[in-house]
Amino acid sequence: MSNPSALPFEVSPVVRDCCLCLHTQRAARALARRFDEALRPLDLTNGQFSLLMSLNRPAPPNLGSVANLLAMDRTTLTAALKPLERRKLVKVAVDKEDRRGRLLTITPAGRALLAKAFPVWKKTHAAIERELTGVKPDTLRATLRELS
Repeated sequence: MSNPSALPFEVSPVVRDCCLCLHTQRAARALARRFDEALRPLDLTNGQFSLLMSLNRPAPPNLGSVANLLAMDRTTLTAALKPLERRKLVKVAVDKEDRRGRLLTITPAGRALLAKAFPVWKKTHAAIERELTGVKPDTLRATLRELS
């Protein structure tokens, strides 16, 4: 007697080979590992680099706008900020115009670290772009922006 609720094995390779989500996740993890390795001497992860870079603005952004830019929920962003706050790279302050809101400021120490990290990011990024043989980097970026 067959189990009507069991999914046949034959569909697994179809998902493995075709799933855009799976392939995007795998690529994202591989890229994250490359940038984590490159930024490790600065005691930064790729996520922390992106977060610091998102704060590199003339005026402190609010938590919601940074969460939106990084495609994170507010709770995840708040957790990601904690180690940067402890290292005094970022300051989180109450928004004086809306006491419920929080403004995020990169500190001078954060700016100095970001200035050291940027050349590392740039070198790593250039190496990855050179390795792309099947697609132009600008085409890949445009396609990924369509998905987001």
